[in-house]
Amino acid sequence: MDLDAFLPSITRGDAHAFGQWLARAEPTVRLSLRSFASVVDVEAVLQEALLRVWQVAPRFVPDGKPNGLLRLAIRIARNLAVSELRRTKARPAEAEEIEAALADDDPAPTPPDPMLRRAISVCRDKLPPMPRQAFEARLASAGGEDDDQLATRLNMRLNTFLQNFTRARKLLAECLKRAGVVLHEELGR
Repeated sequence: MDLDAFLPSITRGDAHAFGQWLARAEPTVRLSLRSFASVVDVEAVLQEALLRVWQVAPRFVPDGKPNGLLRLAIRIARNLAVSELRRTKARPAEAEEIEAALADDDPAPTPPDPMLRRAISVCRDKLPPMPRQAFEARLASAGGEDDDQLATRLNMRLNTFLQNFTRARKLLAECLKRAGVVLHEELGR
C-alpha cells in the first residue's frame, strides 16, 4: 500500500490520518534502524524521527514515487542514528573483544567508587517525578519486563513511558556531567 494516500490529510494537520500513517510506517522505519541497535538508543531515535516527520509533513512535496513520506522518515531516522553514533563515538564490540573480556583472569571485580555512587544518587534524586518513575522501573526490572509491561504497571502509554525514560537518562547524564563525572571514562569506553 502506498502510504502517501494519507498525505493530503496529514498536510492539513489531521492527527488521526498521521496516526494511521504512523501505525503502518513505524515497523518499516524501526526495521531500517536495526543495524544501529547495539550502539544507539534506537527507540529515542525512532521517536525523534517520527516527531520530525510530523513537523515537516505539511511542507513535504512528493516526488511521484510511492511511499515518499515513508522514505523521508527512513532517511531522517537513519541520519539521526548516524548523528547519535558520531556524537557518542559508540561502536559495536567485536566478538574477539567480548571473548577477551570474558576470559580476563582478574577474579576480583573493581569495588564500586563511593563518590560516583553518591553523585548518581544525588542526580537521581533530582529527577522530576515521571521520568524518575520510568527510570527506576526500568532499573528495577533488570530486563525482566519489556517496556510495554513497565508502562502498563505505571499507568502510562508506552510512548509516554519511553519519553520519560529518555528524558531521565538525559537529565541524569547532564547532572553527572555538572558534577564532574566523565561518563565515558567511568564506563570504560
